[in-house]
Amino acid sequence: MKASIHALAAILACAGTAHAQVTEPVQAASASAVTWNAAVTSDYRYRAISQTRLRPALQGGVDYVHADGWYAGAWASTIKWVEDAGGDGEVEIDVYGGKRGALLPALSPGLSYDVGVLRYFYPDNGMGRLPGWVNAHTTEVYAQLGYGPAYVKYSHATTNLFGFVDSDNSGYLDIGANLDIGNGFTLQLHAGRQEVKNNSGYDYTDWKIGVSRSFELATVSLAYLGTNASESAYTSPVNGKFTGRDALQLTVSRTF
Repeated sequence: MKASIHALAAILACAGTAHAQVTEPVQAASASAVTWNAAVTSDYRYRAISQTRLRPALQGGVDYVHADGWYAGAWASTIKWVEDAGGDGEVEIDVYGGKRGALLPALSPGLSYDVGVLRYFYPDNGMGRLPGWVNAHTTEVYAQLGYGPAYVKYSHATTNLFGFVDSDNSGYLDIGANLDIGNGFTLQLHAGRQEVKNNSGYDYTDWKIGVSRSFELATVSLAYLGTNASESAYTSPVNGKFTGRDALQLTVSRTF
């Protein structure tokens, strides 16, 4: 069953970015550094919901990391969900900053932390002009605790969440691990739970299992992911496809 336009914005609204929030073990930095990143993905998924009608996306960003663990960055991707909801714009821009480091460094493999704030911008989205919606710009604060390759992270919306009215204080719980399995391969395991305040019909659980490998010119990642999201709520009215369905996602990226 197709969702209404109102329902559709929710589907993609709950989906956000694959930006550079770090969920891997904290590495000691010997000096401050600026890095750039670029990627192409077969389907831009955020919290396992497609942001691009199950189609490819171009992405890129920049990060600054200080030797003391402070960091800031920006990231952008092509999107489709704002237009599908009746608004304008085909770009998402994320700006974030925070601090990460080691807790009890004498332990092995050791505890790590990452705390920060993230602002999602949807330029000229026009969502606030649509009945029953507010501006799609969203701010989340997050805190992550890691132990070796494993982590648990919670993100909390301090504003309305991606255009939902009265949805501030929505939250997302992310549990996972990035495991070195040898020969340059990393196994990525993830489970998450999205709750949308005062919009419980859009709550859902998502999961992912993936593998990545870095080569001289790029990193290639292949993941299988899915959700238990409501199909009636998370189906695109443009192409009639369920954007939270199980799928394979291929991403090629490079950091320089």
